[in-house]
Amino acid sequence: MTETTKITMLEAINRALHDAMEADPKVLALGEEVADPEEGGVMGVTKGLSTKFGAERVVSTPISEQAIIGSAIGAAIGGYRPVAEIMLMNFVAVAMDMLTNHAAKLRFMSGGQTAVPMVVRTMTGSGFSTGGQHSDYLEAWFAHTPGMKVVAPSNPTDAYGLLRAAIEDDDPVLFIENIQLYFMPADFTAEKIPLGKARIAREGSDLTIITHSLMVNHAMAVADQMAKDGTEAEVIDLRTISPWDRETVLASVKKTGRALIVHEAVKEFGIGAEIASVINEELFGQLKAPVKRVGGAFCAVPYCKPLESAFAPSADSIGKAALELVA
Repeated sequence: MTETTKITMLEAINRALHDAMEADPKVLALGEEVADPEEGGVMGVTKGLSTKFGAERVVSTPISEQAIIGSAIGAAIGGYRPVAEIMLMNFVAVAMDMLTNHAAKLRFMSGGQTAVPMVVRTMTGSGFSTGGQHSDYLEAWFAHTPGMKVVAPSNPTDAYGLLRAAIEDDDPVLFIENIQLYFMPADFTAEKIPLGKARIAREGSDLTIITHSLMVNHAMAVADQMAKDGTEAEVIDLRTISPWDRETVLASVKKTGRALIVHEAVKEFGIGAEIASVINEELFGQLKAPVKRVGGAFCAVPYCKPLESAFAPSADSIGKAALELVA
C-alpha cells in the first residue's frame, strides 16, 4: 500500500533527490550553495543531502552556470547521473550553448552511442517582485530543442515522481520548479511518474483547459467556479511539456469541443501556439469554438507589484477567456 501524507513541493523534491541518491551511487547533485555548509541552496531544497551522501556527491560550485552545466555534461558522458541546479531559470541562458549544442545533440551526433543522462533543476515564477531578470518562464526555448525534455510539476506528488523519472532518463531533462508552489502543502504519494504523460486534474464535458505548473491551481479555481453555474471544465495538467501528451489532450478536446491553453510565459510564440496548432490540425471541423490562449504580457516581468500582477495570468483572466469560449 502506498503511503499518503501532506508535504510541500520543496520537501518532495528533497525527498526525490535523497531517494534517487540512495538508490544509485552514480546520482550526483551540484550547483551554487547546494551543500549543507551553505544551507542546501538559496531555498534549502538540497538541505541534508551532503551530510548524508558526502561532499563528493553533493558539490557546491562557483557562481558560474557554464561551469555547472559543463561539469554535469562531462559527468553524464562519464557514466554518472548528475542533477545540476541553476538557481533561477533566467540564468540558464548563460549556459544555453552547452545545453542546446552539446547536451541535447550528443546522442544524435554520436549515432546513439553517447547518452547525456542529466537533469537541470531551476526555479522561476512571478509574484515576488524579483524583476525581469529573475522571473521568466522560458520553457518554449527548450521545448523547441530536439533532444531536450522539459518538465514542470504542479504539486508535491508530481514533483517527486517526475524528478525520479527524469533522473533515470537517458536524455537531458529541464526540470522547472515554481517558487510559489514550493511552499504549498498538498497530499503526497511517493511514486515514480513516467515522463510524457499528462494528468486529468478535473473531468468535464464543456471545455478543456490545458496548462501546467502554478497555472493548474488557477485553472482548477476557474473550473470550480464555472461548475456552480452549470458549466463543467476539464483541466489537464501537462506535467511534461516536451514531449507533451497529445493523445490525452486531443481526446479531451474532441470530447468537449473547446480548448483554452494557459501558461505564465508570454503568450506570443509560447508552447500554447504549438498545442493550438496541433489541435486545429487534428480536430478541424469538430471544434465548437476557436482555440484560445492565455499567457503573460509580451514584456519583461515588471518589478512594480501592481504591474507584475497584471502581467501574469490569473483566475480572473483565465475565467474571462473560458466564459468567452462557452458563450
